[in-house]
Amino acid sequence: MMLNPLRFTALLAAVAALLALTTAPVIAADSYPNRPVRFIVPYPPGGTTDIVARGIAGKLSEKYGHQVVTDNRGGASTIIGAELMAKAAPDGYTMLLATATTLSINPNVVDKLPYNTLRDFAPITQTVYVPFVIATHPSVPANSFPELLALARAKPGSISYSTPGTASTNHLGGALLEYLSGVKLLHVPFKGSGPAAAAVVGGQVSFVITGIATVLPFSKAGKLKVLAFAAEKRHPNFPDIPSTGEAGVKGYESGTWFSVVGRAGTPRPIINTLNKDIIAALNSPDLKGRLESIGFDIRTQSPEEFGKFIKDDLALSAKVIKSAGIKLE
Repeated sequence: MMLNPLRFTALLAAVAALLALTTAPVIAADSYPNRPVRFIVPYPPGGTTDIVARGIAGKLSEKYGHQVVTDNRGGASTIIGAELMAKAAPDGYTMLLATATTLSINPNVVDKLPYNTLRDFAPITQTVYVPFVIATHPSVPANSFPELLALARAKPGSISYSTPGTASTNHLGGALLEYLSGVKLLHVPFKGSGPAAAAVVGGQVSFVITGIATVLPFSKAGKLKVLAFAAEKRHPNFPDIPSTGEAGVKGYESGTWFSVVGRAGTPRPIINTLNKDIIAALNSPDLKGRLESIGFDIRTQSPEEFGKFIKDDLALSAKVIKSAGIKLE
């Protein structure tokens, strides 16, 4: 039986179109990257996120022979930068330095968020974890974390703590501490980690929950007492500082994490390339040493592991936020 020439031509066209669809991502991935990559940082320049983003960008630029350009788009609790990422092309030429605020907290406190964490972003990897410490003013009659808890139990709602703002990861750290230890604290939000620490140094607030890098200069000057790391075990780089786990508050780990995500729909080979290269950058001796010296822990994962982590952290944040009645002001 002879095949109709018109049907044969149509069949060839259909096969060609199908091959084009199935091979295009592979071709794109094989040549990736062949031009500069935009790395959105949803915070103002000069912060800790900048240190991480610029460190990664520098290493990737060296490897790729094309610039990975950091683009600071701060504001609106990281929403401005995240929305840009959610609208970017899924081709691997735009990345976002996403934090816990972006991926886990905002979805639980912001109505009509212009992005969906699980729908719009492709997990690549975590980058660093910043464990929080609890530091008090020298006048607070507590020289250990157990003593601080005892003071809080004796005076419910009168022991205050400062954070960089309502619904920040630091605020959730305080709420989680209340949830796990049964104490009642007074939250005092500020606009940034610096002002939050300064309020404790000035004696207006009892203690601060923040990263070690923020309080270390004040601690060395005798203006703050660092009582504990908010973690199960002591930090290897600061072995003289106890952990909250030692004080009996099991399961309490508070800090913030940074990560890198792409646009959902980005070809998987490109995601895998970025995952491998970002992990290698973070583990390079110079960048790793610089980050660890200021209290950052390198934490990386496969895209699948990071995707599961995001889902779990979304659920945990929702639980803590609901329990504490946290609302974004």
